[in-house]
Amino acid sequence: MTPRVEAVSLSPEHRFSKTPRPEVRLLAGLGVEGDAHAGRTVKHRSRVAQNPEQPNLRQIHLIHVELLEELAGQGFTVRPGDLGENVLTRGLDLLALPTGTRLHLGEAAVVEVTGLRNPCGQINAFQPGLLAAVMGRDEHGGLVRKAGVMGVVLTGGVVRPGDPVRAGWPPEPHRALERV
Repeated sequence: MTPRVEAVSLSPEHRFSKTPRPEVRLLAGLGVEGDAHAGRTVKHRSRVAQNPEQPNLRQIHLIHVELLEELAGQGFTVRPGDLGENVLTRGLDLLALPTGTRLHLGEAAVVEVTGLRNPCGQINAFQPGLLAAVMGRDEHGGLVRKAGVMGVVLTGGVVRPGDPVRAGWPPEPHRALERV
């Protein structure tokens, strides 16, 4: 299966969930046009409180639809946009990508993956027990964050459901994703 965009979402307000749209426009160096998290400097409230001048490494949030399917198997109801993602993908293991991977979305947009989303307690307010469900443990007992990846927009463009997704890996040595 060729990796593709399953859904796109945005919210002009700082809310937990985002609203699915027929398309979103990515703006180079900023993020998703009209989204509350777009900008050159941090927009997530907890990050703004720490230092409002730090660069925004979380301009765009991507989750793989396979996570939503896994959650459904555990009894959760999670629809596109519910976890605050801007782009929902299918057929690409986002969590296995190295830092610096460039994701080509649709005809023109390019997003550089900066790290893992670190889910917060708000996720349990959305659905009790969901935070534990999006966190796991690897074979060594290490924490695994499954709530998607964050990135910055290198090249703008329109992204729609059904658009292809292609991953361009960075030069070696690869660095594993860490939370951002």
